[in-house]
Amino acid sequence: MTANATVSPWQTYRRLLRFALPYRSLLWLAVIGMLIEAAAGAGFTKLMEPVINQTFIAKNERIAIWLPLTIVGLFVLRGIAGYITDYYMAKSGRGVARDLRVQVLAKYLRLPGSRFDTEPVPSMLVRLGSDSDQVAQASVDALKVMVQQSTQALGLLAVMIWTSWQVTLAVLVVAPPLAWVMDKVGRRYRRISHRIQESGAELLLAADQSLSNQQEVKVYGAQQSELARYRSIADHYLKLSLKVESTRSIASAMVQLMGSIGLAVLLFVAGYEAFNGRLSAGGFVALMMAMMAMIPNLRQLTNVQNMLQRGVASAERLFEVLDAAEEPDSGSRELARSRGLIEFREVTARYPGQDRPALADISFVARPGTVTAIVGRSGSGKSSLIKLIPRFYDPESGQILLDGHSLTDYKLADLRRQIALVGQQVMLFDGTIAANVAYGEMQGVDAATLERAIQGANAAEFVDKLPDRLDAAIGAKGGKLSGGQRQRLAIARAMLKDAPILILDEATAALDTESERLVQDALERLMPDRTTLVIAHRLSTIEHADQVLVMDQGRIVERGSHSELLAQGGLYAHLHRMQFREAE
Repeated sequence: MTANATVSPWQTYRRLLRFALPYRSLLWLAVIGMLIEAAAGAGFTKLMEPVINQTFIAKNERIAIWLPLTIVGLFVLRGIAGYITDYYMAKSGRGVARDLRVQVLAKYLRLPGSRFDTEPVPSMLVRLGSDSDQVAQASVDALKVMVQQSTQALGLLAVMIWTSWQVTLAVLVVAPPLAWVMDKVGRRYRRISHRIQESGAELLLAADQSLSNQQEVKVYGAQQSELARYRSIADHYLKLSLKVESTRSIASAMVQLMGSIGLAVLLFVAGYEAFNGRLSAGGFVALMMAMMAMIPNLRQLTNVQNMLQRGVASAERLFEVLDAAEEPDSGSRELARSRGLIEFREVTARYPGQDRPALADISFVARPGTVTAIVGRSGSGKSSLIKLIPRFYDPESGQILLDGHSLTDYKLADLRRQIALVGQQVMLFDGTIAANVAYGEMQGVDAATLERAIQGANAAEFVDKLPDRLDAAIGAKGGKLSGGQRQRLAIARAMLKDAPILILDEATAALDTESERLVQDALERLMPDRTTLVIAHRLSTIEHADQVLVMDQGRIVERGSHSELLAQGGLYAHLHRMQFREAE
């Protein structure tokens, strides 16, 4: 945010307009429509002069017949031009919003893991949702209002000058005060708009926490406290919104007041011109209609400040994401398939803003074909260690090697192709079973290979009972499946990937006994001939691990086999005794 804080609104808006360049042909069509619309409106206003002079004063019957037909023709032309303008401007604006949404989401997926620790997902959704819409309004919709209302106002101004330049010059004295009001309004909108968007993100976050954790909220009787917290944020959002509306309303009233002053000046000067025979009755009516028609145009130009300034504020929030530093990916070494030899050398890692390191002086080797179990109390650094291997985070110091080369030497995509991950919280997507197993780069795998992965993960036990089998929809986040079923699909996905490195992050911790047996059986088929790292909560599941690393406060405090660690009588033996008592 600090980088964008020094950028002027005009610089932000100019950068924003670059997103409209792919739609410039559509925008030119819309501009042509606006010009025709403005010309038709100005022509209608100018026609009022012969209508009054020839119909009511000179009583010219021939002109009295074709003038109404001309007016109808002008309005038909104006309607067609207005449709062209509205359609192509809307198509361009929504296209800009779509392009920005796609680019921002793509950028989020390239940002390092620390970004997701500092910015909650609801805030990201606000950027992808309302911020993108506001930007579309600023980039195209506001541009439409400005160009459309400006061309119409200029057309009417041309009619006034044509009719009586003396009267028009007198009326233009209100222009400088009007420009001053619009400048003040723009500055105030910009000050408030950032705060409104941030408050909207806080609203969404508070609602998301309350609704996602509704069971805990109900059980602990926290409805009123959650509601009070939400109401407090909503009240703040309301105050900011009212400030915007108040500014808009006052500015609009000022514009109308200056318009009325201009109208009074027009009446005074027009009367003088009429007394001197330089202005006819029809000319006066044309001047009056042009002046009255210009007031809504000027009012719209004032109101567009709200749209424009909020859009610029939203654009700054989106550009802050687009300008953020991506995951470092400077490696040039290509890697088709690794052997899976992993080595940590005195690795220290720290989360941003934390004084104490999450990991300190971690050293160990995980060899191909072996199982390395990582155990410890909650918060000891187990998950932090695992996240370093796919480079979701980078260490502060030390080295992590794969097949004898630093992880940073490899291309990030190549490195991650070597890793399959099965976590405690399985992330499935709204779609079919086949799409969730053959996910990402595995799309398009042949049916026989997919079936083998489903069978190997013990998932066929429930997949075969579904009416559509592999084409069955599983709902958002796999909501139609049980925890064990979701876990087996994640194992099937890992089997299909067939990566040389397998990471299991408490894969059976939240399962019942029957589901755990099926999942454990599937894991035993998945683990051979790979480098497997297991974060284990239940120590009974890692008795046959080749080495066990016991962690405490970010350090490896014990290491050895299951039997060796029990014989030492240290922390591992203590944790084992605790679980043994719980089991009994």
